[in-house]
Amino acid sequence: MASPVDASPTGHASGLGPHRRKRTTFSRGQLLELERVFAARPYPDIGTREHLAQVTCLPEAKIQLFLHSVFGYRGVVLFPWQARLYDRDVASAAPEKAENPAGHGSKEVKGKTHTYYQVLIDARDCPHISQRSQTEAVTFLANHDDSRALYAIPGLDYVSHEDILPYTSTDQVPIQHELFERFLLYDQTKAPPFVARETLRAWQEKNHPWLELSDVHRETTENIRVTVIPFYMGMREAQNSHVYWWRYCIRLENLDSDVVQLRERHWRIFSLSGTLETVRGRGVVGREPVLSKEQPAFQYSSHVSLQASSGHMWGTFRFERPDGSHFDVRIPPFSLESNKDEKTPPSGLHW
Repeated sequence: MASPVDASPTGHASGLGPHRRKRTTFSRGQLLELERVFAARPYPDIGTREHLAQVTCLPEAKIQLFLHSVFGYRGVVLFPWQARLYDRDVASAAPEKAENPAGHGSKEVKGKTHTYYQVLIDARDCPHISQRSQTEAVTFLANHDDSRALYAIPGLDYVSHEDILPYTSTDQVPIQHELFERFLLYDQTKAPPFVARETLRAWQEKNHPWLELSDVHRETTENIRVTVIPFYMGMREAQNSHVYWWRYCIRLENLDSDVVQLRERHWRIFSLSGTLETVRGRGVVGREPVLSKEQPAFQYSSHVSLQASSGHMWGTFRFERPDGSHFDVRIPPFSLESNKDEKTPPSGLHW
């Protein structure tokens, strides 16, 4: 399995020049309710989030500016994705199946439609979340002439609808990101007031195959929930063979109050060519994150390449409790599928 590869960024968000900062418009009552809820539940569930959306009087169908309810950063929604969520925690009670290349013995899992959003992260918040979530996690294959294997767009993320806490602002440029003013135009006559520029529409259309979020896989073991989102990145030719690349984003969430620490990963990677690879290692992306009540989640991205157009991945994470005991958390099996109508992967930002 490919480890994170020299994902050199295209550049860092350096702000958009001097802009007069204005405060977000919450009433005193709204602020008191937000403080009360977060003091009682630093990691609010979906019911709590819906309650807060009602308190702030912002219909979720018109979300643009938001606070991430888990990682706490400010962001703006660019456009939505309709994904299929395969949640093994709510799978129908079916007899256990024998182990197969798609993963360990499991229940039949039916997908349901779930909304995710493509968002920009405020550059001012990136330093505060870098220990819990990668801010350069959305990567693309570089072109054949580029010495880098991958390049990244800093501050681009995917956010589930349930992680959104919407807010409003009177600032015409409320988010500091180098792409904000290239993608969005403020129009006070509109509701919401930020309108997509033609550059955003063209960029979305041009890069759609490599941005598209289609399947989400989720499973909980001993109150540790693992969510996996795979993305197909394209194909490259190397040494007279085709190499297919995928990016996968993983989020680990501690749903309990007990502190645990991730110590090891164990992957099994099945390729359509008939090979089965086993990969073991310490931590993930060079880290062994601690999941606690105060910081219950960790999110990262990595990459895998196969010499076949499809395959499967599954495995376990080994966690350690404060008393030194260990337990294994299942990684839900997920497919690695290539696009049948593949076009050339992007070789840079397309406007």
